[in-house]
Amino acid sequence: MQSQSKQQTKGAAQRTGRDPIVMASVASVALSWYYFYVKGDRQRGIFVGLWPPTLLAFASYFRQAELQTMLERGGASGVVTRVQEMLEQQQ
Repeated sequence: MQSQSKQQTKGAAQRTGRDPIVMASVASVALSWYYFYVKGDRQRGIFVGLWPPTLLAFASYFRQAELQTMLERGGASGVVTRVQEMLEQQQ
């Protein structure tokens, strides 16, 4: 059982790493370092560096809203079933 849990965790981490929002956040950090250190434009580097937390916050909000919608649709009796379905859809 523990091995299956580890595999699921590893799979979720791999899918998250390929998420477009995560990739955009990583690119934004790289771009901010470029502006800040290479170009010497500190103000623009800081501005661009503020994008990743904003992008990740929006992504988190939308995922939570999707989960809440799924839970509301299933009612109290179908909560576990809906969560399992959602996890299977993401795999």
